[in-house]
Amino acid sequence: MDSLKIQTLSKEIKLPSNIEAEQALIGSILVNNDIIDEIASIINNKEFYDPLHSKIYEFVEKLHNKGMIANPITLKSAFENENSLSEVGGTEYLVKLTRFSSSVRQCIDYAKIIHEKFVKRELVKISENLTEESMDESLEKSGDDIIQNTEKLLFDLAERGTFSQSFSQFGKALDQTLEMATSAMKNDQGIVGVPTGLVDLDERLGGLHKSDLVIIAGRPSMGKTALATNIAFHAAKKNSDENKKSVVAFFSLEMSSEQLSTRIVSEQSRIKSNDIRRGKITEEEMNRLIETSRNIHELPMLIDETPAITISTLSNRARRIKRLFGLDLIVVDYIQLMSAGSRRYDGRVQEISEITQGLKALAKELNVPVLALSQLSRAAEQRDDKRPQLSDLRESGSIEQDADVVMFVYREEYYLERKEPKLGSIEHAEWQSKMNEILGSADIMIGKQRHGPTGNVKVEFEAIYTKFKDAKKN
Repeated sequence: MDSLKIQTLSKEIKLPSNIEAEQALIGSILVNNDIIDEIASIINNKEFYDPLHSKIYEFVEKLHNKGMIANPITLKSAFENENSLSEVGGTEYLVKLTRFSSSVRQCIDYAKIIHEKFVKRELVKISENLTEESMDESLEKSGDDIIQNTEKLLFDLAERGTFSQSFSQFGKALDQTLEMATSAMKNDQGIVGVPTGLVDLDERLGGLHKSDLVIIAGRPSMGKTALATNIAFHAAKKNSDENKKSVVAFFSLEMSSEQLSTRIVSEQSRIKSNDIRRGKITEEEMNRLIETSRNIHELPMLIDETPAITISTLSNRARRIKRLFGLDLIVVDYIQLMSAGSRRYDGRVQEISEITQGLKALAKELNVPVLALSQLSRAAEQRDDKRPQLSDLRESGSIEQDADVVMFVYREEYYLERKEPKLGSIEHAEWQSKMNEILGSADIMIGKQRHGPTGNVKVEFEAIYTKFKDAKKN
């Protein structure tokens, strides 16, 4: 009964509209076509309340796009061709609209009024949909599903704004370029994006750029998660030090938040994470652990440990984070553990393609770098040279195509230590010499970069603390 009352009440509500503004706007356009482009940057035909006005404006745009004048005469001909002249009130109504014409300035104000009324009507629809879904016990959707769907609808509506936001004047884009160059010049390292904390890598990349999809790929145990965690921590710490009101969002599909925090505190306190987990630490180390924890307790980093998260859920949560806290960087560990959604795909390649496209779109939409980890296929294991290649990316077509930067983590030490010859043999001595030479060294190989050069960056890796750091200069 309560559900019926709510639905009945909603139907009785007069939806927001302004017919007079719609008439004045269309009438002005029919008198002066020069204002069409400016008006089109504010509204489209679907934003009119009166279906008649929506139809007329749609035909006005069609004529304008063909390079034709839109006036009562040309519109009459266009509607007659589709046998729909009577649907718009005939020629008489088209002529009548021209009597409502106003100045360009007033037209812009009318367009804004129409857009505002449209937004409010959409909010009513969203609220009605929310009520309907919440009251319908037969639906399989959970409360969280309904919340996520509603948040997406609201965010999409908020971001839609005016159509002019889809375009950027070249002059403004040029100003942004100059601003970026100035910022980089003032920065000693020449970094304009989110810094990785590794000097040589930042020098090669210029930091992680806004709207970029950055892939870190590697075989298991290479240190992908360690590198991503190091970068996330450095970015969050920098925000904290500079009192920036924004956070780093870390979507950890493989590790729990406790495991992730253990890694970070181990790295910062220089206490083995395994010792921390087993409680095998001295009193001095315990005090150091407490002090380190206290120093980084307020680190602006949010961890989401939802397993097999879908791209739509991840996107909704990222939007919410940006709206509530501000957002500088998104980290996803890792792509192959994600799901594209409930619909069926022809294969995993197609699903991965959907995910990477979604991550790239999210990076552009929120204007932040998205750092996503990816597993490599076993192809590298079957080669004598184990160094990874772009073709080793699992479902490589979509990942390589959508990514702005692809980096590989490679540690020769990992493969060499598994080839240890018999102790005491000549081969073992040679092996030991080689192990001593490469111990603790790693390569971050930039296989693709839209903004700059590719190549290899030498770094050091402290396995016991899962920490990457700059290689020592000779």
